[in-house]
Amino acid sequence: MKKMMVLIGNYGSGKSELALNFAFQAAARGERTELLDLDMVNTYFRLTERGKQVEMKEIRLVSPNFANSGIETLSLPAEVASAFAMDWDTVIFDVGGDAVGSTALGRYHEDFMALEPDALEVLNVVNIRRPLAGTVERIMHLQEEMQIHSRLKITGMINNTNLAEVTGPDELRDGYAMIREVSEKTGVPVKYTAGKSELLEQFLKEGHDPKYIGTPLPIDIYMRRDWNSWIESLPEKRPQQLEYL
Repeated sequence: MKKMMVLIGNYGSGKSELALNFAFQAAARGERTELLDLDMVNTYFRLTERGKQVEMKEIRLVSPNFANSGIETLSLPAEVASAFAMDWDTVIFDVGGDAVGSTALGRYHEDFMALEPDALEVLNVVNIRRPLAGTVERIMHLQEEMQIHSRLKITGMINNTNLAEVTGPDELRDGYAMIREVSEKTGVPVKYTAGKSELLEQFLKEGHDPKYIGTPLPIDIYMRRDWNSWIESLPEKRPQQLEYL
């Protein structure tokens, strides 16, 4: 049965990193895998930049060209339809975390609804170290918005709390506590807790409730973020722009 995974979430949550990890793991299992890069928001750190790595793993990458454009849903290429039409084992969507990004999925609502029961996972990637997801209320608000615009029901959350190179044990602990509260209030389950192997192993030994951990997901880091280059590329380096990363 074809399995589809849609990753959505706030800016800087790590959707693209997780999309690569899920795709590489599926390919390693021998699954025919397609990866769709529909992140229309944070285009500087897109999966396209890892195209050669993806090809080497025999994964098909669909990646619209958003350069120098005010993105519109209609700009999505016909290749996106291949996710539904072709005989893949695993299809992974990496989708931007604002209204524009999640609205892109609404175009394919009927295709998603035609999938077999339990074939679709829509996962909210949460990194509480980012301002837009820094409180329970903000996570819930963003989650509701994404469901409305994408016309898809979020089926689970991923605790991907991190601070890039300076991530420590407190990131997963604090993410666990806040996402647990969100899950208790909304009923949306925690499906995965992601992190580097050594940090994840330490966290799992601490005796937290497995219900709010889900499946532990050790990840490798592929999206090496050159933050300084990105900041220099901004037309105006305003603090309010940086707070969304």
